[in-house]
Amino acid sequence: MAEALHGGYVSEGILRRQSAREPAARTYPRALPIVPVRARGLTIEGADGRRYLDCCSGAGTLALGHNHPVVLEAIRKVLDSGAPLHALGLATPVEDAFRTELFRTLPPGLADHARVQFCGPADTDAVEAAYRLVRAATGRTGMLAFTGARHGMTDVALTAAGDPAAVRAARLPYPQDYRCPFGVGGAQGAELAARWTESVLDDPASGANGAAGMIVEPVQSEGGVIPAPDAWLRRLRRLTADRSIPLIADETRTGVGRTGAFWAVEHSGITPDVMVLSKAIGGSLPLAAVVYRDDLAAHQPAAPAGAFRGNQLAMAAGTATLAHVRENHLAERASLLGARMLAHLRSLQGRFACVGDVRGRGLMLGVELVEPVEREVGGAVGVWGGVGDRGVGTGTGTGTGGDCASWGVGAGPGADEGAGAGAGVGAGARAGVGNGVGAGGGGAGVGGVDSAVGPGLAAPELAVAVQRECLRRGLIVELGGPRGNVVRLLPPLTITDEQAEAVLDRLSDAVEAAAHDHTSRGERRSGQRPQPKRRRLAQRLERELVQHSPPHQRDRPDGPDRPCRPDQPDHPDQ
Repeated sequence: MAEALHGGYVSEGILRRQSAREPAARTYPRALPIVPVRARGLTIEGADGRRYLDCCSGAGTLALGHNHPVVLEAIRKVLDSGAPLHALGLATPVEDAFRTELFRTLPPGLADHARVQFCGPADTDAVEAAYRLVRAATGRTGMLAFTGARHGMTDVALTAAGDPAAVRAARLPYPQDYRCPFGVGGAQGAELAARWTESVLDDPASGANGAAGMIVEPVQSEGGVIPAPDAWLRRLRRLTADRSIPLIADETRTGVGRTGAFWAVEHSGITPDVMVLSKAIGGSLPLAAVVYRDDLAAHQPAAPAGAFRGNQLAMAAGTATLAHVRENHLAERASLLGARMLAHLRSLQGRFACVGDVRGRGLMLGVELVEPVEREVGGAVGVWGGVGDRGVGTGTGTGTGGDCASWGVGAGPGADEGAGAGAGVGAGARAGVGNGVGAGGGGAGVGGVDSAVGPGLAAPELAVAVQRECLRRGLIVELGGPRGNVVRLLPPLTITDEQAEAVLDRLSDAVEAAAHDHTSRGERRSGQRPQPKRRRLAQRLERELVQHSPPHQRDRPDGPDRPCRPDQPDHPDQ
């Protein structure tokens, strides 16, 4: 007891000095005010003697958890050998062993014709190196990325460096079920996202046909743990291959067994042109690399790659980690255990109205928290859009079956307008009707009405409360998503069944406690008259529409909710 009390004083002093000497941007210490002094596997022990189950895993860097014996042994072996700890890009036995093990794990279609470039220690360095690679190989400058993506601070880094050809990234819709940018989700939402991308790539005015590459996360981590549909990834692979646009897979968070396959692209069976690797490949130490098709090897000899690209300790730890995951089939175990954990987490949706969605792949799991409000049924303004053969249309329409979001697929080539009925989706839904105008002269469309089953309002404050309640119960979780309302679980691949049950129990208790307190505080609030649910939904849908509407509609004085028609004087074609 005395030792724990003394440890509490030590923790307070360290945290106080950190707060006084470091900027307010220290995200993790503010959310997780603990002082770790020992760690092993899933467990962290603080200076105050408390133990925690760590489901953050160093933001995904600890595939085997803290201080795994095979990692420690590999590091000690290098330290005791007298070998150089830093070798830039010089060939060493340690680097050779890492490269050999890495190529042993790569997708066969890439491993047979690949090269690897070691970069600076962070994922940002690897992404920047990938950008420079495809720009040099294609002679083009623009980049294609996706909404919700997080690829480090590359854009800022290039601009700050005074690069005359700094990256210009065009954002494309990333499909998802719960907050589908087209309001439908599932296979239909993925198809709309693919057709939107195809339309942009084939539109000469978009500038996308001059892109040096397209970068995509097989599972968006910072974006809220959103797995990309396999069919959509295969469609992207065909679209980019047909147009000679290199496809870059960002595997910095998803690699090394995390999603249930050694590399997340293996779920869809695609072979990217470039893979960006970091985090777990260093076995807990900083390491980053770019693997790419050898015919893209147009890199200039003097191109910067980072002074810390030859970290021998990281390569030794990485070799041990890659081999252990491969030899012990930890990716397969992540798939099985992750599926069981996902099923348990989804049961929370039936217990708590604040659990809006549960999703993930393997041991990369997310719980999205929303405001626990009931949805009204009745007439409401919906959002619709049409994807034509030669363009994309967006605007607002009227839904007849309740709070709704209705989207559709273009009806035919060259049609400036079109209309039709869409089948209702969801309890109590009726058919919805709308029309649309393709931005490039494409067709119009109509979709089904999603009544009373739309996404709830994001609850970031509730997510912070859940994270705090988890910490009180000895569980470390991370938050993510564009709105900061997704609780993320990234346990090490070595987590046992018993530990997984403990994690789920503590998280369930934390959600229950935070939800009860959140509801109680909401009932005590006074002096604020809440907006009608229907109006809040319409405003949220309008905001989401603005994010995905064509640029020429965003700047219109009446906003993107008014369809841009050819007979109006401000149509871009007139």
